[in-house]
Amino acid sequence: MKRRQFLKGSAVALAAPYVIGSRAFAADDLELIEPGVLSSATEGTFPPFSFRNASGVLDGLEMRIMGEIADRLNLEYKPVVIKWDSMLIALEADQYDIVGNAMGITEERQKQVTFCDGWLESGAQLIVREDSEIASAEATAGKRIGAITASIFVPLVEGWGAEAVHYKADVEAMQDTVNEQIDGMVTDSIAGAYSISKAGLPLKLIGGLHSPYQMGWAVKKGKPNLVTAVNTTRAKMVADGTVAKLFNDLIGFDPSPAEPIKSILS
Repeated sequence: MKRRQFLKGSAVALAAPYVIGSRAFAADDLELIEPGVLSSATEGTFPPFSFRNASGVLDGLEMRIMGEIADRLNLEYKPVVIKWDSMLIALEADQYDIVGNAMGITEERQKQVTFCDGWLESGAQLIVREDSEIASAEATAGKRIGAITASIFVPLVEGWGAEAVHYKADVEAMQDTVNEQIDGMVTDSIAGAYSISKAGLPLKLIGGLHSPYQMGWAVKKGKPNLVTAVNTTRAKMVADGTVAKLFNDLIGFDPSPAEPIKSILS
Protein backbone atom coordinates (compact mmCIF):
# COMPACT_ATOMS: atom_id res chain seq x y z
CA MET A 1 0.00 0.00 0.00
CA LYS A 2 1.30 3.41 -1.00
CA ARG A 3 2.28 5.85 1.74
CA ARG A 4 3.50 9.42 1.31
CA GLN A 5 6.39 9.98 3.70
CA PHE A 6 7.46 13.54 4.47
CA LEU A 7 10.41 14.82 6.41
CA LYS A 8 9.61 16.62 9.64
CA GLY A 9 8.69 20.23 8.95
CA SER A 10 9.35 19.90 5.23
CA ALA A 11 8.07 22.63 2.93
CA VAL A 12 6.33 19.96 0.83
CA ALA A 13 4.27 18.72 3.79
CA LEU A 14 3.37 22.22 4.94
CA ALA A 15 2.31 23.32 1.50
CA ALA A 16 0.16 20.27 0.75
CA PRO A 17 -3.54 21.25 0.87
CA TYR A 18 -6.50 19.31 2.15
CA VAL A 19 -10.13 20.04 1.43
CA ILE A 20 -13.18 20.17 3.70
CA GLY A 21 -16.26 20.51 1.53
CA SER A 22 -15.28 23.05 -1.09
CA ARG A 23 -12.72 24.93 0.98
CA ALA A 24 -8.97 24.24 0.78
CA PHE A 25 -6.72 24.50 3.81
CA ALA A 26 -2.97 24.31 4.35
CA ALA A 27 -1.67 21.17 6.05
CA ASP A 28 -0.60 23.12 9.14
CA ASP A 29 -4.26 24.11 9.71
CA LEU A 30 -5.02 20.50 10.65
CA GLU A 31 -4.20 21.18 14.33
CA LEU A 32 -1.55 18.47 14.29
CA ILE A 33 1.09 18.23 17.01
CA GLU A 34 3.77 17.93 14.33
CA PRO A 35 2.81 19.61 11.03
CA GLY A 36 2.75 17.13 8.16
CA VAL A 37 2.52 14.09 10.46
CA LEU A 38 -0.60 12.25 11.64
CA SER A 39 0.38 10.36 14.80
CA SER A 40 -2.07 7.69 15.89
CA ALA A 41 -2.21 5.54 19.03
CA THR A 42 -2.53 1.77 18.67
CA GLU A 43 -2.12 -1.31 20.82
CA GLY A 44 -0.59 -3.28 17.97
CA THR A 45 -1.73 -6.55 19.58
CA PHE A 46 -5.44 -6.65 18.75
CA PRO A 47 -6.12 -8.58 15.52
CA PRO A 48 -7.77 -7.98 13.15
CA PHE A 49 -7.69 -4.29 14.16
CA SER A 50 -3.95 -3.95 14.74
CA PHE A 51 -1.20 -6.56 14.88
CA ARG A 52 2.24 -7.34 13.51
CA ASN A 53 2.25 -9.45 10.36
CA ALA A 54 4.70 -12.24 9.52
CA SER A 55 7.29 -9.61 8.57
CA GLY A 56 6.91 -7.80 11.90
CA VAL A 57 5.18 -4.81 10.29
CA LEU A 58 2.09 -3.29 11.91
CA ASP A 59 -1.05 -4.23 9.99
CA GLY A 60 -4.80 -4.55 10.51
CA LEU A 61 -8.10 -2.82 9.83
CA GLU A 62 -7.13 0.22 11.87
CA MET A 63 -3.65 0.51 10.41
CA ARG A 64 -4.86 0.27 6.82
CA ILE A 65 -7.69 2.79 7.00
CA MET A 66 -5.76 5.30 9.13
CA GLY A 67 -2.76 5.00 6.83
CA GLU A 68 -4.91 5.63 3.77
CA ILE A 69 -6.54 8.65 5.39
CA ALA A 70 -3.10 10.11 6.12
CA ASP A 71 -2.02 9.39 2.56
CA ARG A 72 -5.01 11.20 1.09
CA LEU A 73 -4.36 14.19 3.33
CA ASN A 74 -0.73 14.28 2.18
CA LEU A 75 0.52 13.42 5.66
CA GLU A 76 3.05 11.00 7.05
CA TYR A 77 1.32 8.27 9.05
CA LYS A 78 3.04 7.63 12.39
CA PRO A 79 1.63 4.81 14.58
CA VAL A 80 2.41 5.11 18.28
CA VAL A 81 2.22 1.81 20.16
CA ILE A 82 0.81 2.26 23.66
CA LYS A 83 -1.16 0.25 26.21
CA TRP A 84 -4.94 0.53 26.17
CA ASP A 85 -5.35 1.93 29.69
CA SER A 86 -3.04 4.87 28.92
CA MET A 87 -4.50 5.94 25.58
CA LEU A 88 -6.82 8.76 26.63
CA ILE A 89 -4.40 10.08 29.24
CA ALA A 90 -1.60 10.28 26.67
CA LEU A 91 -3.96 11.84 24.11
CA GLU A 92 -4.73 14.66 26.56
CA ALA A 93 -0.98 15.07 27.11
CA ASP A 94 -0.44 15.60 23.34
CA GLN A 95 1.62 12.46 22.81
CA TYR A 96 -0.25 11.86 19.53
CA ASP A 97 -3.03 13.39 17.44
CA ILE A 98 -5.64 10.66 17.44
CA VAL A 99 -6.48 7.32 19.03
CA GLY A 100 -6.72 5.03 16.02
CA ASN A 101 -7.23 1.98 18.22
CA ALA A 102 -10.79 0.63 18.03
CA MET A 103 -12.72 2.38 20.83
CA GLY A 104 -16.41 2.14 21.60
CA ILE A 105 -18.29 5.45 21.36
CA THR A 106 -19.97 6.03 24.71
CA GLU A 107 -21.57 9.07 26.32
CA GLU A 108 -18.99 9.00 29.11
CA ARG A 109 -16.07 9.07 26.69
CA GLN A 110 -17.73 11.81 24.63
CA LYS A 111 -17.41 14.06 27.68
CA GLN A 112 -13.62 13.57 27.58
CA VAL A 113 -12.81 13.61 23.87
CA THR A 114 -14.22 14.36 20.44
CA PHE A 115 -14.94 11.23 18.43
CA CYS A 116 -14.66 11.19 14.68
CA ASP A 117 -17.74 9.71 13.01
CA GLY A 118 -18.18 6.01 13.77
CA TRP A 119 -15.97 4.05 11.36
CA LEU A 120 -16.89 0.47 12.22
CA GLU A 121 -20.01 -1.33 13.35
CA SER A 122 -20.04 -4.78 14.87
CA GLY A 123 -22.12 -6.93 17.19
CA ALA A 124 -23.06 -10.53 17.82
CA GLN A 125 -23.62 -12.60 14.70
CA LEU A 126 -24.58 -16.18 13.93
CA ILE A 127 -22.05 -18.41 12.15
CA VAL A 128 -22.99 -21.67 10.43
CA ARG A 129 -21.49 -24.10 7.92
CA GLU A 130 -21.47 -22.98 4.30
CA ASP A 131 -23.92 -25.78 3.41
CA SER A 132 -26.24 -25.13 6.35
CA GLU A 133 -29.94 -24.56 5.71
CA ILE A 134 -30.14 -22.24 8.72
CA ALA A 135 -30.76 -18.77 7.29
CA SER A 136 -31.57 -16.69 10.37
CA ALA A 137 -31.27 -16.59 14.14
CA GLU A 138 -34.96 -17.46 14.42
CA ALA A 139 -34.30 -20.70 12.56
CA THR A 140 -31.98 -21.93 15.35
CA ALA A 141 -34.88 -22.87 17.66
CA GLY A 142 -34.23 -26.40 18.91
CA LYS A 143 -30.68 -26.38 17.45
CA ARG A 144 -27.37 -26.62 19.32
CA ILE A 145 -25.51 -23.30 19.08
CA GLY A 146 -22.08 -22.64 20.59
CA ALA A 147 -21.22 -19.60 22.70
CA ILE A 148 -18.43 -18.57 25.06
CA THR A 149 -19.23 -19.45 28.67
CA ALA A 150 -20.56 -16.50 30.72
CA SER A 151 -20.58 -14.23 27.65
CA ILE A 152 -23.46 -12.03 26.51
CA PHE A 153 -23.93 -14.52 23.68
CA VAL A 154 -25.34 -17.27 25.93
CA PRO A 155 -28.63 -15.53 26.86
CA LEU A 156 -28.90 -14.33 23.26
CA VAL A 157 -28.78 -17.93 21.98
CA GLU A 158 -31.24 -19.09 24.62
CA GLY A 159 -33.58 -16.27 23.65
CA TRP A 160 -33.74 -17.73 20.15
CA GLY A 161 -34.99 -21.00 21.63
CA ALA A 162 -31.73 -22.82 20.88
CA GLU A 163 -29.61 -24.91 23.23
CA ALA A 164 -26.49 -22.95 24.22
CA VAL A 165 -23.41 -25.18 24.09
CA HIS A 166 -20.69 -23.61 26.23
CA TYR A 167 -17.08 -23.14 25.07
CA LYS A 168 -13.93 -21.58 26.47
CA ALA A 169 -12.78 -20.19 23.11
CA ASP A 170 -14.30 -19.28 19.75
CA VAL A 171 -11.85 -21.48 17.86
CA GLU A 172 -13.21 -24.58 19.60
CA ALA A 173 -16.82 -23.67 18.77
CA MET A 174 -15.88 -22.97 15.15
CA GLN A 175 -14.12 -26.30 14.79
CA ASP A 176 -17.10 -28.15 16.24
CA THR A 177 -19.36 -26.28 13.81
CA VAL A 178 -17.16 -27.37 10.90
CA ASN A 179 -17.22 -30.97 12.20
CA GLU A 180 -21.03 -30.87 12.62
CA GLN A 181 -20.86 -31.42 16.37
CA ILE A 182 -23.05 -28.32 16.78
CA ASP A 183 -25.31 -26.48 14.33
CA GLY A 184 -23.59 -23.11 14.59
CA MET A 185 -22.05 -20.61 16.98
CA VAL A 186 -22.30 -16.96 17.93
CA THR A 187 -19.48 -14.47 18.40
CA ASP A 188 -18.51 -10.90 17.55
CA SER A 189 -19.04 -10.27 13.84
CA ILE A 190 -15.60 -8.80 13.11
CA ALA A 191 -13.71 -11.37 15.20
CA GLY A 192 -15.66 -14.19 13.60
CA ALA A 193 -15.12 -12.96 10.06
CA TYR A 194 -11.38 -12.60 10.67
CA SER A 195 -11.06 -16.11 12.12
CA ILE A 196 -12.96 -17.62 9.19
CA SER A 197 -10.85 -15.73 6.65
CA LYS A 198 -7.51 -16.43 8.33
CA ALA A 199 -8.11 -20.17 8.73
CA GLY A 200 -10.04 -20.62 5.47
CA LEU A 201 -12.91 -22.32 7.30
CA PRO A 202 -16.04 -23.48 5.39
CA LEU A 203 -18.25 -21.23 7.50
CA LYS A 204 -20.39 -18.16 6.84
CA LEU A 205 -21.94 -15.32 8.83
CA ILE A 206 -25.69 -15.01 8.42
CA GLY A 207 -28.44 -12.64 9.49
CA GLY A 208 -27.96 -9.16 10.86
CA LEU A 209 -26.06 -7.87 13.87
CA HIS A 210 -27.46 -8.40 17.35
CA SER A 211 -26.73 -5.77 20.04
CA PRO A 212 -24.74 -3.67 17.52
CA TYR A 213 -22.21 -1.06 18.59
CA GLN A 214 -19.96 1.43 16.81
CA MET A 215 -16.27 2.19 17.14
CA GLY A 216 -14.76 5.66 16.75
CA TRP A 217 -11.41 7.47 16.75
CA ALA A 218 -10.82 9.80 19.68
CA VAL A 219 -9.31 13.28 19.23
CA LYS A 220 -8.47 15.83 21.93
CA LYS A 221 -11.22 18.41 22.25
CA GLY A 222 -10.68 21.68 20.39
CA LYS A 223 -9.50 20.22 17.06
CA PRO A 224 -12.52 20.56 14.72
CA ASN A 225 -10.45 20.84 11.55
CA LEU A 226 -8.68 17.54 12.18
CA VAL A 227 -11.92 15.75 13.03
CA THR A 228 -13.71 17.15 9.99
CA ALA A 229 -10.83 16.31 7.65
CA VAL A 230 -10.75 12.70 8.91
CA ASN A 231 -14.54 12.37 8.65
CA THR A 232 -14.66 13.76 5.13
CA THR A 233 -11.79 11.59 3.92
CA ARG A 234 -13.17 8.40 5.47
CA ALA A 235 -16.62 9.00 3.96
CA LYS A 236 -15.07 9.35 0.49
CA MET A 237 -13.13 6.12 1.01
CA VAL A 238 -16.33 4.27 1.90
CA ALA A 239 -18.16 5.71 -1.10
CA ASP A 240 -15.44 4.88 -3.64
CA GLY A 241 -15.00 1.31 -2.39
CA THR A 242 -11.52 1.79 -0.94
CA VAL A 243 -12.46 0.61 2.56
CA ALA A 244 -13.96 -2.60 1.19
CA LYS A 245 -10.78 -3.27 -0.80
CA LEU A 246 -8.50 -2.58 2.18
CA PHE A 247 -10.42 -4.97 4.43
CA ASN A 248 -11.32 -7.74 1.99
CA ASP A 249 -8.48 -10.16 2.77
CA LEU A 250 -8.89 -9.70 6.54
CA ILE A 251 -12.66 -9.97 7.05
CA GLY A 252 -14.22 -10.10 3.59
CA PHE A 253 -16.52 -7.07 3.87
CA ASP A 254 -16.79 -3.38 4.70
CA PRO A 255 -17.96 -2.92 8.33
CA SER A 256 -18.62 0.82 7.93
CA PRO A 257 -21.90 1.84 9.64
CA ALA A 258 -24.80 2.72 7.35
CA GLU A 259 -25.61 5.55 9.78
CA PRO A 260 -22.40 6.51 11.64
CA ILE A 261 -22.62 8.14 15.04
CA LYS A 262 -21.72 11.74 14.19
CA SER A 263 -18.98 13.83 15.77
CA ILE A 264 -19.97 16.40 18.38
CA LEU A 265 -17.87 19.44 17.50
CA SER A 266 -19.50 22.06 19.72
